[in-house]
Amino acid sequence: MSLDQPKTPSRKPAWLRRNLPAGPNYESVRALLKNGRLHTVCQEAKCPNVWECFSRHTATFLILGPRCTRDCRFCNVQHGPGGAPDPEEPRRVAEAARAMNLRYVVVTSVTRDDLPDGGAAHFAETIRAIRESIPGALVEVLVPDFQGSADSIRTVVEARPDVLNHNIETVPRLYLQVRPQAVYARSLELLRRVREIAAGIPTKSGLMLGLGEKDEEVLGTLRDLRAADCRILTLGQYLQPSKEHLPVARFVPPEEFENLRGLALEMGFAEVASGPFVRSSYHAGDLYQAAGLGDSVPRGV
Repeated sequence: MSLDQPKTPSRKPAWLRRNLPAGPNYESVRALLKNGRLHTVCQEAKCPNVWECFSRHTATFLILGPRCTRDCRFCNVQHGPGGAPDPEEPRRVAEAARAMNLRYVVVTSVTRDDLPDGGAAHFAETIRAIRESIPGALVEVLVPDFQGSADSIRTVVEARPDVLNHNIETVPRLYLQVRPQAVYARSLELLRRVREIAAGIPTKSGLMLGLGEKDEEVLGTLRDLRAADCRILTLGQYLQPSKEHLPVARFVPPEEFENLRGLALEMGFAEVASGPFVRSSYHAGDLYQAAGLGDSVPRGV
């Protein structure tokens, strides 16, 4: 494994080229989301898997509006004032998930530092709305750090998501450059606190590679995540959304992702998804089931 190559690559390698599926499923999901006035991280963050996931009739819902109060250098989501949360949004998310026949529903949000609870109550209401609309559905939430608020974290945890995900994103040395308004130790504490409040809820986290991190820094971050009792891990390639965002420092080959997966499993992670196109919620239901940490995913995912 060698992640130390400071030279910026000039073009994407062959393993990052793929066919973009489309068709009636893709278009029907786009129409459903548009008609429901809903946002997805797939679209807002320019996820490279959006065509595949929409064609598989799945998506990751983005709540609390499309604008983030933070301005991370890697993220394509717009930033600026977000306005008041829409009280009808949880119901619309639940209705869309039911229309898509989802049995494993992933919900994330922008960061809303302008709200007193960071949007925690809105997360909790969305979890409850999904459970009421789709009995037996499993719900994974990918939450912001809530500025370290213990009350906000507890609000979400007490709504009993099946998985609580919070991405560490990168190694501590790169935080100021990559996500200047976040705090590495605060993110680790959030994951640790979830396990203290509800030991039965597995936590999940993920890193982007290719931002200039070093081998030992990556392994050190994985050890920190395990020390916080994080059980599920995703590792993916950072891709520059636009010229205004951080450049890619290196394209990590698939075999190195596979090697990192093996090392992470040796550290004690229950399951690891590691590859160039892996993202936090990519095949999330499959990853949860492979981890064997809770209920099996109902058919229809």
